[in-house]
Amino acid sequence: MAHSAPVQHSPTPMLDADAVLAWYGRYARVLPWRVSPEGRARGERPDPYRIWLSEVMLQQTTIAAVGRYFAAFTTLWPTVADLAAAPLDDVLVQWAGLGYYARARNLHACAIAVVERHGGVFPKSAAALRDLPGIGDYTSAAIAAICHDERVAVVDGNVDRVVARYLALDKPVREEKPLIRATVQQAVPIRAGDFAQAMMDLGATVCAPRRANCLVCPLQSGCAGTRSGNPLAFPVPPAKPEKPERFGTAFVIRHPEGRVFVRQRGPKGLLAKMTEVPGTDWGDAETPAVFPFSGNWQRAGDVRHTFTHFHLTLAVWTILKDHPLDEGWWADEQRLGDEALPSLFRKVLGKAGIG
Repeated sequence: MAHSAPVQHSPTPMLDADAVLAWYGRYARVLPWRVSPEGRARGERPDPYRIWLSEVMLQQTTIAAVGRYFAAFTTLWPTVADLAAAPLDDVLVQWAGLGYYARARNLHACAIAVVERHGGVFPKSAAALRDLPGIGDYTSAAIAAICHDERVAVVDGNVDRVVARYLALDKPVREEKPLIRATVQQAVPIRAGDFAQAMMDLGATVCAPRRANCLVCPLQSGCAGTRSGNPLAFPVPPAKPEKPERFGTAFVIRHPEGRVFVRQRGPKGLLAKMTEVPGTDWGDAETPAVFPFSGNWQRAGDVRHTFTHFHLTLAVWTILKDHPLDEGWWADEQRLGDEALPSLFRKVLGKAGIG
């Protein structure tokens, strides 16, 4: 009986780490938390605190948006011990506007854990770093590789895109995560930290979301996406489900002496412990406004805001009246920057003519 020949699977193409590092030596971005490749060659070491802080801030956020926040945090709290000693409310105030506020709460909890468990020194290995609050696979790998050259794959959205194009993956990234990680892992050189940052820079500047400058890419010769003639076809986009719509009402209570009434949100859930104006719960349908007290309420308009999983429309009503509610405080309208107001409620106050 004849037997069919076994199927031959071609090995995953190897990323050329030497070419990537040579490119990085010429084109590395200058970032406030980074030690340059020249500095690394001279023996300078990255500060794990600054690397950790930058990586947490950069989750779901751009470098352009992070710059002033990073500067403010490192000025107010130059070390992890300083951050751990700060009141959480102060941290939330400085984080306001950066979004994804659970990151700020985890940041503070992690700083405390580093001080209490490790004497203010971040662990060196990715495995040990993962035991800290708010540090997952990506952040632990980034700190361990960048600060200590641990030979571990560091895969963020930029690296996902580079490898998806390099391999011309015909499935969305989320379905190919193990292959992407394995492809990066097999290429990690001794200079793991420089390689990790080089791959991220490559995805941010050359193999970017809406353009692929293949002629200057150090990985061009082995890139299946380039050979396809249409590298921008990769990564294959995932099917996007429709985001549900939610609705609510926000009440802007203004004091005749130039103050506005605000309160703190609850300790759990979306925007936990951030500052808000009073309002209703958010539901699936628009409902008539039920005012917290009677008076000459005026409709200021609507605010629409998009969260990760849903769209929100808030009807904004305003009143000029010295009438505080049970829980909250009067905030000076000229000093709202001192409050932990997320972007949503800054929009609400703007709609009411404040700020």
